[in-house]
Amino acid sequence: MKLWLLRHPKPDVPEGLCYGAADVPIVASHLESLLTHLPGRLPRDAALYSSPLSRCRQLAESLTDHGFGPLQTDDRLREMNFGHWEGRLWKELPRHEIDAWRADIAGHVPPGGEALSAVAARGLAFVSELPAARPAILVTHSGVMQALLRTLRGLPLAGAGGHKIDYGQVVVLEREQSGERWEITNEIGAG
Repeated sequence: MKLWLLRHPKPDVPEGLCYGAADVPIVASHLESLLTHLPGRLPRDAALYSSPLSRCRQLAESLTDHGFGPLQTDDRLREMNFGHWEGRLWKELPRHEIDAWRADIAGHVPPGGEALSAVAARGLAFVSELPAARPAILVTHSGVMQALLRTLRGLPLAGAGGHKIDYGQVVVLEREQSGERWEITNEIGAG
């Protein structure tokens, strides 16, 4: 089985804004740019899934206009909820809160939010329900992608964030023959 993890287009928000689970707009020109090359690089026979947040859904709906789909949205593909940090600039957040989160990236819960381990759990639950015989395109977020890239490959979440994922980038994962682990087989730049 192959998973094509696709990050949403660039959001139209101030630089350095924490937006996580907030539904924010995208830069329309970036979506248009992605659509010039992505349809030719993705498998047409793949099932198409998306986070319900509009920054993912708009890209996924545009892919259906290019012959992909049908589209199914799933709440388990939404970005991590940063709680009280959402809508604030990262540089303005209390330093002690950021330090506590970085010290335990997997288990620490930002005030009013959720832990990365919860994001990983819902992502893994979603992947476990996918039909093994068909490739799948998941239009989602960096946090979900980071969590899946670690957990599906048997790596601890403590290293999450170490794999740079640009807006519009695709990371392809394939399940090993044993069916226990996954490996990265390709990365397609955002262009």
